[in-house]
Amino acid sequence: MHLEIAVQDVPGAQLAAFHGADRIELCAALQLGGLTPSQGLLISIRGTEPGLPIHTLIRPRPGDYVYDAASVALMVAEIKEMRDGGATGVVIGALTSDDTIDYAVVETLVAAADGLHITFHRAVDHLFRNDAVVAVPHLASLGVARILSSGGSTRAGAGLAQLQAMHEAAAGSLSIMAGGGVDIADFAAFHEAGLRDVHLSAKRMVHHPTPAPLTEAAQAEDNSYFATDASLVEQAGIAARALA
Repeated sequence: MHLEIAVQDVPGAQLAAFHGADRIELCAALQLGGLTPSQGLLISIRGTEPGLPIHTLIRPRPGDYVYDAASVALMVAEIKEMRDGGATGVVIGALTSDDTIDYAVVETLVAAADGLHITFHRAVDHLFRNDAVVAVPHLASLGVARILSSGGSTRAGAGLAQLQAMHEAAAGSLSIMAGGGVDIADFAAFHEAGLRDVHLSAKRMVHHPTPAPLTEAAQAEDNSYFATDASLVEQAGIAARALA
């Protein structure tokens, strides 16, 4: 299995590389589901782990995946910035207001990527099974090389039937990557279904308590954040290599 780890900082990238991840999805704000990272972060990781493939998430804001013209223009600019910063791929997605894939926006973003590897992200999980399956060859025809999906479920293990149907619809034209609520114990089932890519954030919650006494402003702040969990990344690396 090819292992992709979602990270949001240099230590996370180092852990992914050390434990044998095939690539990282680089983002910011994992607590918001992931947003476009800065070029500075990309360059820092490129300098620290020069051999690690880096696919950067292109998502300009939290919330839905319905984007107006200004947001699309921003995503085009972000893609070009990531390409200039040394990204090897970008992770994109866009929907219409009725939760179907916005193919016009996808085509615009693929063109901006100018040859970078393209992953379509979990916006695809807004589509019901038949629609998701039909979307697979259409996305492939636009230049998408991989689709990240949980099979429409909150946990990819529970969406296995849809993932397998999408994999069969791809017929080798692109890769279906299981991601979203992934349990390492599910790797073998993904592999048995024909999937060869798996994605997880392998994160833990970090909270540094602020020493008392606290001001009212300090009490109102949330000091918690996500960080990459070394143990989870190690276990995922071992499980993926066992299915090589």
